[in-house]
Amino acid sequence: MTKYKNGEIWSRNEEINANNGVILGVDGGATSTSCVCMPVFRFETENCDTLPVLSRVASGCSNHNSVGEAEARDVLEQVIDEALSEARVTRDAVRAVCLAISGVNHPNDQERILNWLRKMFSGVVKLYVYNDAVAALASGTMGKLHGCVLISGTGSISYGISEDGMEARAGGGGPVLGDWGSGYGIAAQALTAVLKAHDGRGPETMLTDSILHTLGLSSPDELIGLSLFWVAGGEMEITHLLEKREGFPVKCIFSVAGDCLSSMDI
Repeated sequence: MTKYKNGEIWSRNEEINANNGVILGVDGGATSTSCVCMPVFRFETENCDTLPVLSRVASGCSNHNSVGEAEARDVLEQVIDEALSEARVTRDAVRAVCLAISGVNHPNDQERILNWLRKMFSGVVKLYVYNDAVAALASGTMGKLHGCVLISGTGSISYGISEDGMEARAGGGGPVLGDWGSGYGIAAQALTAVLKAHDGRGPETMLTDSILHTLGLSSPDELIGLSLFWVAGGEMEITHLLEKREGFPVKCIFSVAGDCLSSMDI
């Protein structure tokens, strides 16, 4: 049998037995959502480098706080159905589903998504819904939930669990209550620095020219109306500022950060 690296899609010519059913794992964030389909198998940590992945698909944001419950549900259903289609199995073959999604912060969030999954899958299917930080921790500990993980993506969160099962988290409050150190947080601080420099409350910054050039604006004043539009459209609009023009604003942000650090006695 061909030797596969962890995460590679197995060839259908190999001896893959999906007759016992499949399991689905979904990792959903404010930027993208991915779903992996695997056959039911006996997991052994010493042989975890050849996990039999039948299919993997990706789509957009599935954080209900960012895009609304209806769109988030549509994205989740899309990645699940596409993963099953590529694996050439139906929903009836599913034995377990684990959804790890950003924005799941309360038992009410979990129950709402579980109710949707129950409608989607009939029969005896094990269903699990967690915050995406739990999946990130599990992926680094081979499923043994003990340790701490720090996520900095569109949003940010820190999550940990002790050996005796005690859980703790910090951050993950979203763009209004706090996503410090996230893509959104960094971009928002960059825009704030430009406005402060413009109205005299802060020092001049090279971010001004690069951000205005990237966005096609002539004055920092134009950022005000644009930022209100971004907020109405969700945090992704501001976060994407960091991805434009081949990362030019990103280079400026790091340069400014380096200048600030060099002036500090640390």
